[in-house]
Amino acid sequence: MIRKMICLVCVLIFTSKLFAQVDAQFRGDNRDGVYNEKNLLSSWPLEGPAVLWSYNETGNGYGPPAITSDRVYITGEVDSIGYLFAFDLKGKLLWKSAFGKEWVVSYQGSRSTPTVEGNLIYVCSGLGNLYCFEAKDGSQKWSVDMLKDLNGRFTLFGHAESPLLDGDQVFLTPGGSDTNVVSLNRFTGKINWICKGRGEIPAYNSPVLIKLPDLNILVTFSAYNMLGIDAATGKLLWSHSQDNIPVAERKPGMGDTHSNSAYYENGYLYYIAGDGNCGVKLKLSADGKQITEEWRNTAVDDYMGGFIKIGDRIYTGSESKRALICTDANTGQIVDSLKIGIGSLALADDMLYYYNQRGEMNLVKPDPSKMELVSKFKITAGKKEHFSHPVIKAGILYIRHGSALMVYNIRKN
Repeated sequence: MIRKMICLVCVLIFTSKLFAQVDAQFRGDNRDGVYNEKNLLSSWPLEGPAVLWSYNETGNGYGPPAITSDRVYITGEVDSIGYLFAFDLKGKLLWKSAFGKEWVVSYQGSRSTPTVEGNLIYVCSGLGNLYCFEAKDGSQKWSVDMLKDLNGRFTLFGHAESPLLDGDQVFLTPGGSDTNVVSLNRFTGKINWICKGRGEIPAYNSPVLIKLPDLNILVTFSAYNMLGIDAATGKLLWSHSQDNIPVAERKPGMGDTHSNSAYYENGYLYYIAGDGNCGVKLKLSADGKQITEEWRNTAVDDYMGGFIKIGDRIYTGSESKRALICTDANTGQIVDSLKIGIGSLALADDMLYYYNQRGEMNLVKPDPSKMELVSKFKITAGKKEHFSHPVIKAGILYIRHGSALMVYNIRKN
């Protein structure tokens, strides 16, 4: 009897670790850009919030950091080599670990956000290689080469997928004609399943997981299709074609940039693919095996800044309008816009944080009838494009600009 109880306890401990919530990942707990924060500043001084610390040597990169309860993790490229950096919350560099060659062709530097669960960190390079590190000291546990091990293919601007975990799985989209999307054992890197998808190259997308009572669905993009895959078996359940580019004209860089993660809520799936169908709402069947298009709007054309759904309003950037826009989730019609450029979006304490490509950090009140720009300040450190997403954790705002990481106190006193 005692032996059985010990075995049961061991199983429960292992299971709790296996299915524990991810500690840090791209765009927050649910990959939706929403940060569960309260008691934040409702406006900022002209010069911006107080800087707690900064670090100017993370190397070239665009991927935002991952923040846990006691660590900050970020990747960067230095002299063609990719590094994973670990800091404590006061900005002390604890360690940095090289993980091999990084993307140095177009928009040189790292692209994705590390994913952290317990003592393991998962990093995807711009070359599409996947690495697993020990959080305590940065030692590498295992790695998978996208080309050699998975017959993957490069995109025009480098791989930009932030790893997604589910139980003992970690997912990757190598984009091979046969090995299109794969599930790997997150403890060993061994293949669990392979999905042929539509046989297309990747689309710079970080996948999400829809959890239904009897089915978990992995949702990601390849070059000209959004894919819905049974997360347990790898079976392709459905796809939604991005039909803006004729088949004869399709090639890397033509209509294949779909960087925004999809969003699921109450039976409906939303996505914004600025280089594809643009803004789209789909109805998902109760069993998750079919989709029906509700609306699409080609004026909702954000490429990579993400979007936030609040009630029946969707907020995102517009490439054509160079503005932050608000769309009615029921009809797909744009109902408001704010001329503050195209940028990346997060939500915390009922306020929108909009980091535009001019290097301005904007604080916006998302009133459903009319948005209001409350405050803004300029990011002056760092070089190259302002493409990274803002990250908020424990009253702290993290902004990455090239090799510079800036950390601001946005808590109320």
